[in-house]
Amino acid sequence: MQKSRINREQGDINTTPGREKYWERNLSVQAGKWFEEDSRYFLHQNLSTPVLNVLARAHGVYIEDLDGKRYIDMHGNGVHNAGFNNPEIVAAVRKQLDAEMTFCPRRYTNIPAISLARKLSEITPGDLSRSLFCPGGSEAIEMALMLAKQLTGRFKTISFWDSFHGAGFGAASVGGEEHFHGGLGPMVPGGFHVEFPNYYRNPWGFTDKSDVDAECLRQIELVLQREPEMAAVIGEPISAKPVVPDRGFWEGVKGLCDEYGALLIFDEIIEGFGRTGKMFACEHYLTPDILVLGKSMGGGLLPFAGIIAKEEHNTLRHRSIGHYTHEKNALCCAAALAEIEYIENNNLCRHAAELGTYTLERLREMKERHPLIGDVKGMGLHIGIDLVTDRKTRQRAVDEAEIIMFKCLEKGLSFKTIEGNIITLRPALVITREEMDKALDILDETIGEVEKGATF
Repeated sequence: MQKSRINREQGDINTTPGREKYWERNLSVQAGKWFEEDSRYFLHQNLSTPVLNVLARAHGVYIEDLDGKRYIDMHGNGVHNAGFNNPEIVAAVRKQLDAEMTFCPRRYTNIPAISLARKLSEITPGDLSRSLFCPGGSEAIEMALMLAKQLTGRFKTISFWDSFHGAGFGAASVGGEEHFHGGLGPMVPGGFHVEFPNYYRNPWGFTDKSDVDAECLRQIELVLQREPEMAAVIGEPISAKPVVPDRGFWEGVKGLCDEYGALLIFDEIIEGFGRTGKMFACEHYLTPDILVLGKSMGGGLLPFAGIIAKEEHNTLRHRSIGHYTHEKNALCCAAALAEIEYIENNNLCRHAAELGTYTLERLREMKERHPLIGDVKGMGLHIGIDLVTDRKTRQRAVDEAEIIMFKCLEKGLSFKTIEGNIITLRPALVITREEMDKALDILDETIGEVEKGATF
């Protein structure tokens, strides 16, 4: 079997000497026993098994290990917008269980499913109104792709390098990370990739955002011109890193889609449901033809995802593009409804916007004091800190980022790194200013220690 370089694009990896040291220093006898059991019975894969630690509880903005140590969690896999095990969502799920209407066999419907579809029609922007649900984000991406291909009668797609849209075969085909399609042979045909407008790390050395946008749009139009039969352009309105494009970029993409007859698909599996300071990230830009939702859609309790499209796209009665057993699972729909209602009733979009502004201001102040911080970016509570060894060359500080991550974990702060050097902060939207300050204090202190030569 050919060995290849382990890719850090999607997160911190579990095969480094630093991870070995973390296990040695932080797994108790009790945790070590279950760690070994997990390692024995699950297939090993990077980013997953062997695991980081063994958890006993998750609540609010915290995760808690078997020894009772609490961590402010800034990752949560994106499911925890309303907080882990939110009591109101748990109560709604219990009520649905007591009602003895949970699984709904195909060819039938139920009130929670209808209510959720109606609610999404009401709160999504523009004329999005028709939903389909499924168990997870990868499936939702593939439903969106199938819908676009069926509607247009075309099969080609444009997506972005370094993007992640899921681990399923079709989703990995439009994803831009080699980690998820390397070694699989030919992927779904017709998948083309272009650069995303990364203003800090664009490969051309442009310093003007408009130049970056123009080059990315040029690449998209070039593919559209030379590759007819383009069904869709798919991307995250704000990337997972996160990179926040200017509004003009997405307006340019939509204009090209309209000109060449392609549909625009926005993947908001991470960014949806209040994460960026609005209910949906596309509200900062424009309404796509198809919106993909997931992760937090299950209320942090259940796996659930879906798509929502326009009335004019409701033309496939002769086809099945979302033939999933749990398409209208009433328990999942009850959790999703409760999550949306909690976000609305507690003004979590506004809270994310205001606390996000405060957090970005604090991080930019930290950047002035810490040479390791090359760039700070984000919107709402969707934030990235790009660590560098040299601000001029922007060399990625991969080793330093790992040391910071493990030292912060030992101090009670959990987060994920992307591309080896980007610290991502995506806390539950219920996080308070005091909790955010505590997290930033830990991060500030730890970055300073590493700059002075601390190791792990």
